[in-house]
Amino acid sequence: MDTQRGHTSRRRFLLGAGVPLLLLGGGLGYALWPEEEARQKVRTDLEPLNRRFWTALGDVSDAHWLGYDIDETAGDRTIPSPDSRVRLVGTARLKPGTANRILRDPAHHFEATALATLPVELKPYVPSAAAWRQSGTYDKGALQEGLDVIPSGSFCFDGIRDLVYFDYVFLYT
Repeated sequence: MDTQRGHTSRRRFLLGAGVPLLLLGGGLGYALWPEEEARQKVRTDLEPLNRRFWTALGDVSDAHWLGYDIDETAGDRTIPSPDSRVRLVGTARLKPGTANRILRDPAHHFEATALATLPVELKPYVPSAAAWRQSGTYDKGALQEGLDVIPSGSFCFDGIRDLVYFDYVFLYT
């Protein structure tokens, strides 16, 4: 009888210790599992882009872009902030000759560049053979006039196709 009592105590101990360990391990595995990247919906409406970029680019057409709050898409892995950071990224067609006019402006030195942070959703809309050119001085002055937000980012131009690639973060305070 004594051996059976010891066997039952051992079983209770293993269940008592094992179940919480299994639950803890499963919970940690779930918490540490990488989340699937949230896919953004590609937008094609022009009014928000023309309103935001008109002073720098004029009216655009044939746009494919994303607009989202960076902090909201990060989920619960960021510290809440009273400020909102909205990213506008995409490509659009300029009026004929606009890209070349901007690229020839002697006030800005444009250099060849690659699109380093192209979201996967936009890859089908960006020509792989585009000859992108970018200027830091153009970017600094392009969006400073009359904005109620603090912008940071860049424009890249393809003079052959009259395309612009934009990647800006607007800080709303």
